[in-house]
Amino acid sequence: MKSAPLRNLVLVLGDQLNADASALDGFDARRDALWMAEVAEESEHVWSSKPRIAVFLASMRHYRDARRAEGLTVHYTELDDPKNAGSLAAELERAVRRLKPERLIATEPGEWRVWRALEAAAEKLGLPLEVRTDRHFYASIADFKAHALGRKQLRLEFFYRELRRREKVLLDKHGEPEGGQWNFDHDNRGSFDKNGPRGVPAPAAFAPDATTRAVLALVEKRFARHPGRLDAFDWPVTPADARRALDDFIAHRLADFGQYQDAMWTREPWLYHSRLSAAMNLKLLDPREVVRAAESAWRAGKVSLASAEGFIRQILGWREYVRGIYWHFMPEYVEKNALAAREPLPGFYWTGDTEMACLRDALRQTLDLGYAHHIQRLMVTGLYSLLLGVDPRKIHEWYLAVYVDAVEWVELPNTLGMSQYGDGGIMASKPYAATGKYIQRMSNYCAGCRFDPAKAVGDDACPFTTLYWDFLLRHEKLLAANQRMALQVKNIARLKPAERDAIRARADSIRKQGGAPALAASSRELF
Repeated sequence: MKSAPLRNLVLVLGDQLNADASALDGFDARRDALWMAEVAEESEHVWSSKPRIAVFLASMRHYRDARRAEGLTVHYTELDDPKNAGSLAAELERAVRRLKPERLIATEPGEWRVWRALEAAAEKLGLPLEVRTDRHFYASIADFKAHALGRKQLRLEFFYRELRRREKVLLDKHGEPEGGQWNFDHDNRGSFDKNGPRGVPAPAAFAPDATTRAVLALVEKRFARHPGRLDAFDWPVTPADARRALDDFIAHRLADFGQYQDAMWTREPWLYHSRLSAAMNLKLLDPREVVRAAESAWRAGKVSLASAEGFIRQILGWREYVRGIYWHFMPEYVEKNALAAREPLPGFYWTGDTEMACLRDALRQTLDLGYAHHIQRLMVTGLYSLLLGVDPRKIHEWYLAVYVDAVEWVELPNTLGMSQYGDGGIMASKPYAATGKYIQRMSNYCAGCRFDPAKAVGDDACPFTTLYWDFLLRHEKLLAANQRMALQVKNIARLKPAERDAIRARADSIRKQGGAPALAASSRELF
């Protein structure tokens, strides 16, 4: 008996692993099928780290198996399939020619490049492609567009308040913010004393099962020359794992997350952070469930309002806001370079081999685990590339490559906009420029470093501090027009010509040495 023709081929991408995705609305197991493909292009268009590749592939395979267990047909190409065409577009074309569906259906991709590739493939094949709104997010692309209409500035705070009101999150019976204010950020900037963090509960770990172990072996073999390590791989790769990770965070670390979310400490990668971003970005975990859990913990008296609000702001506020920025300004956004930064990315970003203790710790942790928390990204790895003058496209590609939670809609605005000020102020009201003194205040990194964060010149001067002053000097005219930079710009005025020359000379030397200072004979300190 001849089988019925395939009606819909539903495309499922590696960051769309929610069983209730809009692409599955109206799915008929008798007439429709799912399509998924592991392709080298998605690991090689940026030099993706082994942990990032493994998180995606392991999660995809678990999703495939779960859908098949439900009786759905899943056409799935594994990475080492001899017939694998190597790209999403080519694999889709191969599947369509074999399966002959009447229509393609997809949920909105998380990357402009992928969306356009699928559209081009569908056009080439002469098939209609229906792209549906991604319901995983609180705000649709259209919602953000409506918010942006007529606004000169698109700031997080106003969008966050809109969503808080609409979703009725952390509101009192009168519809006003609990605690009388929308934002408790000023309560969430604590650092540790000289003894450091004590008794931080280790996050829940997830031992790789047979499916994940097969992926780890494949990644080690296929991507042997890619950065990163897999011996400590323990990420959640199923919805059940992700929910257990959420429960663990709420029970054991949320209470202290607020106060210490900006703090850093040597060889303490997790501290009080949630480890949930990858699970949410691959859609193993619904953000509404995360927000409800945090709000419920506060209402039950288990955590402070500052901790609950600080965490919820990351999910309901920041995460939604950066996605809105991405889709509102793409594809031009990725090309923005307001500071005309042109330096190459230092090679030690791929190895962690540097004398700078803060960068060494953050980079090696990133390469080993595929993870660094937001201050390590913004005020260590991101700050250094900003001050050095690295081309924002290059540092963006590095962030996209190395972190397990990196999907372009969230990574690009955070990197190019917030961290590098490449968009000229669309996201951030000023560049996040600081000396090494900021890192000293928020961590113990400087205690184990040969560089002095108080010094800008001299062999033992902190490169962050040298490059901070050089950054202000290079961009003095542009920064003078920014009211929030007024005090920092005024500080430049006190520098004598000889001091300016010394700073510039050392900064130039750092750049010529590949982005890090070389050991040299002591030079005269000027201040």
